[in-house]
Amino acid sequence: MLQLDSKLTKQENFLAGQVILIDKPLEWTSFDVVKKIRNLIRIKKVGHAGTLDPLATGLLILCTGKKTKSIESFMAEEKEYTGTFTIGQTTPTYDLESEVSTPVDISHITDQDLEETRHKFIGTIEQVPPMHSAIKVDGKRLYELARKGETIARKTRSVIISEFELTKVDLPTISFRVVCSKGTYIRSLANDFGEQLGVGAYLSSLRRTRIGEFSVDKAYDLEELVTQLKELE
Repeated sequence: MLQLDSKLTKQENFLAGQVILIDKPLEWTSFDVVKKIRNLIRIKKVGHAGTLDPLATGLLILCTGKKTKSIESFMAEEKEYTGTFTIGQTTPTYDLESEVSTPVDISHITDQDLEETRHKFIGTIEQVPPMHSAIKVDGKRLYELARKGETIARKTRSVIISEFELTKVDLPTISFRVVCSKGTYIRSLANDFGEQLGVGAYLSSLRRTRIGEFSVDKAYDLEELVTQLKELE
């Protein structure tokens, strides 16, 4: 249940500030969720603390009213993700939002190869952001250039992978769990993992399970939250 003050109206409660944990559904953009909640509570001051791609699910933190001042601090927290890589193929976007390449032979890949590669991505690593990302270069977002077929040089960025485990291997699919710092692209991790193996890889599924102390286990199913907010009318 939302912790609302019964002495205040719905709008007053949300203007005073609420932090809402939502389990983002597949194919919804993060802004889709913000727009849905904004329309239901009828205030403009609603934001999220960290984008999830449409093909990812999991924890999305929404802040309303005065709590939007906390967004930056939530975004700086460490994140935990689970998901799958598919090896032996690649995509331009490093995930399933673009066409998958023709498979290559992966019959020579061993458990030792996977384990040795995994170790290379623990600690402070350098990542190149995907071309299909929202980072701005010279005032233009990379994905806008990518959609025009343009590829430009991107600066590497240092990120921290504090935990990285392969939880199940059923080639070509590898299930994983990652704990990482702000700014880590799991799509880039998948692509770089495949490059290190020499066979390529892409991110085939992703779920954010934790942001700092907040767990997806405590999050609202979006449909349930919508129903609850409508009952507050």
